[in-house]
Amino acid sequence: MDEQENLSQVILDNITEGVFTVDLNWNITFFNQAAERITGFKKEEALNSKCYEIFKANACESSCFLRETMAVGRNILNRRINITNKEGKVVPISVNTSVLSDDKKKIIGGIETFRDCHDIELLQKQLKQSYTFHDIIGKSPKIRDIFSILPNVAQSNSTVLIQGPSGSGKEVFAKAIHTLSKREKNPFIAINCGAIPHNLLESEFFGHVRGAFTDAKNNKPGKFKLAEGGTIFLDEIGDLPLLLQVKLLRIIQEKEFEPVGGTRAYKTDVRIILATNKNLLEQVSEKRFREDLYFRINVVKLTLPSISERREDIPLFISHFIKMQNSITNKKIENVSEDVMHFLMQYSFPGNIRELQNIIEYAFILCNGSTIEMQHLPTEVVSLYHQNINRDHPFLDNNISCFTTFYQLEAEMIKKKLERNKWNRKRTAEELGINPSTLWRKMQKYQIC
Repeated sequence: MDEQENLSQVILDNITEGVFTVDLNWNITFFNQAAERITGFKKEEALNSKCYEIFKANACESSCFLRETMAVGRNILNRRINITNKEGKVVPISVNTSVLSDDKKKIIGGIETFRDCHDIELLQKQLKQSYTFHDIIGKSPKIRDIFSILPNVAQSNSTVLIQGPSGSGKEVFAKAIHTLSKREKNPFIAINCGAIPHNLLESEFFGHVRGAFTDAKNNKPGKFKLAEGGTIFLDEIGDLPLLLQVKLLRIIQEKEFEPVGGTRAYKTDVRIILATNKNLLEQVSEKRFREDLYFRINVVKLTLPSISERREDIPLFISHFIKMQNSITNKKIENVSEDVMHFLMQYSFPGNIRELQNIIEYAFILCNGSTIEMQHLPTEVVSLYHQNINRDHPFLDNNISCFTTFYQLEAEMIKKKLERNKWNRKRTAEELGINPSTLWRKMQKYQIC
């Protein structure tokens, strides 16, 4: 019995969770080393003390979980509380409780295990405060620089020009500016200037009166009228025809417009945000964009980086899109494999953030497990990666990319370690530093048997 008790003591002292037990009078009867580390109290100080004297938790007086468990005989799992350690500092912990019974199943006390959640809570706060900002995700320096000025930009009434490649999230930033502004409760209306035929754009912008053209059977308000008091977002402004650029310049300067076929001007109160993926200065020099309009809209300019310029944000986007797709599809995919993460961190993303979102959405269709693997990614994406590698590294054999070579080397290494361990998967996984289930998936992928 003594040997068994000593073994139990050694085991409990070597786990990372704090463990303590109490008798029916709430006196502490066991206190392991992790409990000492988290609370700051030595075992000698804790033993025979009342548990509420050691932990000083915010739940001790009103809703003690251990008391609840001992009263009803029901375990409690993963409840968050705050305790005060010996130095007087507040420590957030996660608690599990259970009853202690003797051989005759008579309750003789209770047991509680707990873990320090300080680092987890700190990370959650950092993620919430630093990496998300009105639906914008990012921790890269360029994005955080924009975060820092966005509230001031929003509070002004100036025209804003957002430049950045397609798929970089220009509309998301425009919505954030609207949400942070005094116009938040009024409409936000977006128009893609490149998606509407030029002969319909003027009517789309300013509306038309009855009889203005063949199909104009009734008066129709335009988007500027519908956005009254709010914000209008004009995307792909570089595709706007010159004639309409003149009328846009008038509405920015004079705050008024005329419907197509109309004879009177209407005043308007609309915040204008414009976006483009083109170099407008080049278009000005080529006479495809009016110089006066360019300098009139270039009051406040935000330049968004491509995803390849903010690679530290890729894991954040992956996590965000997985959560989004889980809610849409009711699946329970948890993450991507190490191989997929390595691939996505190296991929060029010609379609930017939008392409990453599409890749994750595609993977959800094929993935029936909890982890997205390489075989779940779109074939054309992987092929494009291979083509870019071969183009950028012409010294490689045309039929072999370094991407392929990496996996060939990994497969060869796994096979050699399996052979050395006489095909014992558990020992091989330990030697590789991976989970046995991960090893099994890699063996299936590389057809190692």
